[in-house]
Amino acid sequence: MFSRNARGLLDFSLALLCLWTAWHHTPAGALVRRASAWALGGHSTARPLLAYYDGVSGTGVSAPTLVPGTPPLRPFADGEALAYGTHLALRGLSPKARAPALALAEELGIPPASLLDETRGPAAARRLHEALAEGFPQEESRLTALFVGRVPARYAVERVAAEGGTPGLEQLARQLPPGFEDSTVAAAQALALSTAFGLAWPVPESAPVSSPFGYRLHPVLGTRKLHTGVDLSVREGTEVHAVADGTVRRASEDAVNGRVLILDHGRGVTTAYCHNSELVVRPGQRVTRGELIARSGNTGRSTGPHLHYQLALSAQPVDPLRFRARSSPVADESAR
Repeated sequence: MFSRNARGLLDFSLALLCLWTAWHHTPAGALVRRASAWALGGHSTARPLLAYYDGVSGTGVSAPTLVPGTPPLRPFADGEALAYGTHLALRGLSPKARAPALALAEELGIPPASLLDETRGPAAARRLHEALAEGFPQEESRLTALFVGRVPARYAVERVAAEGGTPGLEQLARQLPPGFEDSTVAAAQALALSTAFGLAWPVPESAPVSSPFGYRLHPVLGTRKLHTGVDLSVREGTEVHAVADGTVRRASEDAVNGRVLILDHGRGVTTAYCHNSELVVRPGQRVTRGELIARSGNTGRSTGPHLHYQLALSAQPVDPLRFRARSSPVADESAR
């Protein structure tokens, strides 16, 4: 169909295209695209790519501070985690969107204002969950009932069951009438927050934090950059454990992060473990909470043995220390 010269030119063109595509997805290619977009006044998609190589998301979203004072010492229990996640999601809603939850609280004898109170809110949210548990035993259906009301939630649960599905938030949201969009988003946020609050710690709790989350002068580059996780000072070879059940999304090595693992815990929550000396799991593998996944080290862009531990919600890095309990378990404070 084509002459020999034409086929040779076509092969050469395809080879150039493949080389350009590969180069396009490197830091150098991303830098050129950003520079071109800046010069021409256009938009570039290179920022997320560069952020990936830098270990910086570009958006310093910090998690809510729970209790001021000393560094956190323990993970939240399941009931506490769900209570704090629900309380914080409710506080972020507009008065109209949080109305079903407040009405439900009043119906169950829980002071509505206590749900939004910084001190009493988690305990009030826990009481609300306990009151709904019999009718809505699954977490996701219970959160739906809490944020949209029992009647719409019951209808959604029955419709999902009739169609042979499982009552996840996404499936339940499809069965709700219009007008509950903000509430269903808040329910998903509560679920993500509760997952983050329930995470364990990857190394012994006694490991000191050598570099916290936030902007800092980069120890290697000498420029001010967002440090998207916490550096935990541990000896090389220290066992690194999964902080929750999840799936290994990445187990590889690069010049910046060294030997790195990324675990997907579902509900929009991921954790990353960088600079390891050894990885003991593979991509696609399911892991359980507390399972050995790596041994810490000093690989990649590192100035000494440590574990860089990173937590992200909906792909935005947050301070993992803010999701650790500092005080006694949530108690029932409704009598105050």
